[in-house]
Amino acid sequence: MRLRHKPWAKDYMQAQEHVFISEPETLKGKWSEEFGNENPLYIEVGSGKGQFIFGMATQFPDVNFIAIELFESVAVSIVQKLVETPMPNVRVLTVDAKQLVDYFDAGEVDRIYLNFSDPWPKTRHAKRRLTYKTFLATYEAVLPRGGEIHFKTDNRGLFEYSLESMSQYGMYFTDISLDLHVNEPADNVRTEYEERFSAMGQPIYRMEAAFRSKI
Repeated sequence: MRLRHKPWAKDYMQAQEHVFISEPETLKGKWSEEFGNENPLYIEVGSGKGQFIFGMATQFPDVNFIAIELFESVAVSIVQKLVETPMPNVRVLTVDAKQLVDYFDAGEVDRIYLNFSDPWPKTRHAKRRLTYKTFLATYEAVLPRGGEIHFKTDNRGLFEYSLESMSQYGMYFTDISLDLHVNEPADNVRTEYEERFSAMGQPIYRMEAAFRSKI
């Protein structure tokens, strides 16, 4: 999908400092201070226009959420929604997932969501997939022992690849669904892509995976 460039996005977001964090490295190890509480911290890597993070923050007001979206022209939609409907438990970052350790301390993140990530189907692009082993190592570094990744996609190839990648890394699975919407959990929050692909009859694949505790 081609992104529509929004040259005004950066300035607009930086003016909303109560929502958008322009220098997240300064908050490494201090996110509880930013939110003003000790609630669990969940992050979504690749938040798109924010439908999922907004729904989750509404459903779970006692959890702090961080929406991570690389592209400013996309992330600005989340910021706009949060300006229109303030959510004190949400912040927005425009950073690269490869560098999460620069913004979060070890064990500071309680859960990571990966929703409808770019499948990068060509073999030579495998290292760009958000479930490639180097990304998994980054997630493990900021999660606590036994920390979880919750993953959803419409792409069977990416799903199968991710199962294998996580298994080879030493993770284990606590839940796997090959068609999430057949018996959709009441607390499932759909993303924009999820609604689109489901309406087309495409099955939605989902899993919950955890890192094994290191003793």
